[in-house]
Amino acid sequence: MWEKKLKIYDQLVAKCNQFERKGKTMPYTSANGHMFSLFNKAGEIGFRFSKEVQEKYIKEFDTTIYKSYNAVMRGYVLIPENMLSDLDKLSEYLNESYDYVMSLPAK
Repeated sequence: MWEKKLKIYDQLVAKCNQFERKGKTMPYTSANGHMFSLFNKAGEIGFRFSKEVQEKYIKEFDTTIYKSYNAVMRGYVLIPENMLSDLDKLSEYLNESYDYVMSLPAK
């Protein structure tokens, strides 16, 4: 199951040409010194957004804050299973997450 979802995550990241996947055991994307998507050991995907956008998407997606390795990842939204079949739409959200971290001061 984890491998299947990892393939989905890899396909999703491949649709976005401004960045690439990093990490071997904990896949993620980062830019400007900030991570903006994560794939955890439970096979869950989280995207990082501003607080306002995060609150909007938690309601819109009917989801919660993302957790990884038993840690609450503030700023990240858990991408629900039912959204994983629409990689085109998900890539829009992932690009939006990228744009958000690019607006932050570089680390």
